[in-house]
Amino acid sequence: MRKTCSMAAVLAAFTTLMVTAPASAASGRVMVFETEFTELTVYQDPTGCHKLPAAAHVLVNDTDGTVRIYGDPLCLTPSLEVAPNHGSHVAPGSGSFSA
Repeated sequence: MRKTCSMAAVLAAFTTLMVTAPASAASGRVMVFETEFTELTVYQDPTGCHKLPAAAHVLVNDTDGTVRIYGDPLCLTPSLEVAPNHGSHVAPGSGSFSA
């Protein structure tokens, strides 16, 4: 009986989280500047985690939502938020972002 109640509570909590989670992704684009000699890398309507290019220098959030910048390639470490219509320097080599 106790396992049944615990499982029911976990299922109810999970269902509540799934219903309240945002369903829409940010629309717009995230642009990454690398060098003066390369074109911008553009991510149109990005969703999920994206590894930054190896020479990434500046990320510009041209979406309608917040973008998070991470120091690792898998979006697992603590992050920095970049508001819409703002940008941030990024560490070259192994960073990532999520939208």
